[in-house]
Amino acid sequence: MPPTDLDIVIVNWNVRDLLRACLESILATPGAQLDGRGTLHLGQYTVRVYVVDNASTDGSPDIVRETFPWAQLIESDVNLGFTRGNNLALRRCQGRYVLLLNPDTRVLGDALIVMLDYMESHPDVGVLGPRLYYGDGTVQSSRRRFPTLGMALMESTILHQRFPRNRWALAYHVDDVPAGIEQKVDWVVGACMMVRGEAMRAVGLLDERFFMYSEELDWCRRIVDAGWSTVYLPRAEVVHYEGRSSEQAGAARHIHFETSKVLYFRKHHGVWKAGLLRLFLLAGYVFRLGEEMAKYLLGHRRSLRRTRMAVYRQVLRSRLMPTDAMCGTSHLGISRVEG
Repeated sequence: MPPTDLDIVIVNWNVRDLLRACLESILATPGAQLDGRGTLHLGQYTVRVYVVDNASTDGSPDIVRETFPWAQLIESDVNLGFTRGNNLALRRCQGRYVLLLNPDTRVLGDALIVMLDYMESHPDVGVLGPRLYYGDGTVQSSRRRFPTLGMALMESTILHQRFPRNRWALAYHVDDVPAGIEQKVDWVVGACMMVRGEAMRAVGLLDERFFMYSEELDWCRRIVDAGWSTVYLPRAEVVHYEGRSSEQAGAARHIHFETSKVLYFRKHHGVWKAGLLRLFLLAGYVFRLGEEMAKYLLGHRRSLRRTRMAVYRQVLRSRLMPTDAMCGTSHLGISRVEG
C-alpha cells in the first residue's frame, strides 16, 4: 500500500458501540471524503485507519467489516493488550505521522486537521496531544511532567488520597499552567497522541514489556531524549469516555499499573530508585490490607472487604516485579482503552 500522510491506530477490546462512534467521528471531520479506492481524505491529507481487535466477543470485527470497510481490520485471536496491539499495526504504518486513538474517544470538528497542520509547521515537534474532555464536557487532565521519585512516592501513599491536590500532584499534572494555552510538556496521555513518523522510526515502537499503563510515558521520554519536543494543543479537541474496556479484574489492573511504574523507573532512573519505589508500593498494599481486615472484623460490608483483601493479597504475592515477560499475560483477559 502507498504511504499516507497519517496512519490512525485504534486498539479495540469489546467496546463495539464506542468503536462505531469513534470511527463515525473521524468520518465527520469537515471535508472528509472517501475516494473510489477506499482511501480517506481529510482536506489535503490522506489517511489510513487500522483497527486492531483484541479477540473481542461483542461483534466488534463485524461492525468494522460491514460498516467501515475502508478501515484496515487486524484481528488477533488472543488479547495482546494495549501495547502489543498498537505495535501490531505500527509495524505496518508508513505514514509521515501516526495517531494512537482509543476507541472510547470521539474526535470533535476538525481536530485531526488542526493537529496535522501544526505538525507540518513545527518540524521539531515529535509528539502532539489535544485537549481531552470527559463525556460530561469537563476537561480531562492529559498533559504531564515526567514523574520524579518524589511524585511517584507521594502518589502511592494514603496522603495522596486525602490531599489529591498536593504540590507533587499539581506539578505532575501541570496544573500550575492553564489548560487553555498551547504549551510544551513532557508527555501526553495516549488516548489520542500524534507522533511524527520520523521520530517513531528513530526511537522504535512501544516497549512491549508494558502490557498497559506507562507505555506512552516511556515512548514520549525516548522521543524527547532523542531531541524532539512534546506539545499540548488545546484548540484540537477530543472527547474521551475513558476506561470502558479497562473495567477488568481488579488484581490484574493493580498489578499492571504498579509494576509499570516500577519498570519505568528501572528503565529511566536506575535499579535503586525502582527498588525503593517497589518497596514503597508494597508497603502501601500491606497498609490497605490491614485496613480492610480491620473493617471486616468490625462487620463493615464484609463482602466488599473480602473482595478487596483478595485483590491486595494477590498484588502482594506478585511482589510487583517487572520482567521481560510482563507483556505475555493475555490469559488475564484484559486490555486498555484509557491513558
